[in-house]
Amino acid sequence: MNLPTLSDLNTLLWIIAAVMAIALVITLTLVVWIVLRIRRIDLPPGADFLTALRATPLIVVIVLDLLDFSLDIFSTPITWAVLTYLRLAPLRLVAVVKDLIPVTNFIPLMTLSWLYARLKDRGAITSDTDAPRLRQ
Repeated sequence: MNLPTLSDLNTLLWIIAAVMAIALVITLTLVVWIVLRIRRIDLPPGADFLTALRATPLIVVIVLDLLDFSLDIFSTPITWAVLTYLRLAPLRLVAVVKDLIPVTNFIPLMTLSWLYARLKDRGAITSDTDAPRLRQ
């Protein structure tokens, strides 16, 4: 079995850097588009994380995941600023904690959370507390 050489690893690092740079350019373009198109999202007072996710357009959570993918832990201040501008305060803490954990940038957690919130809203997912209880 042949081990990868230093030039193979160098090529791999350049490919990863190029993909992350392309993702950053796309993400920053989408952030500008979001700021121009989606002014503010009005949440009810005391909204929780799932309520905020249900009110959030899919493009916003995809952009947050792309931002995390392209900048890893350095995306935290941009994420905080975008969510503050959009008045999505309930999402800030979860998004920032996710951004601060290194090497989680490959997991689209905000998009998966958005899908979970939408499926739970439609009743496709039920928790034990939501399930009907049998009387004995």
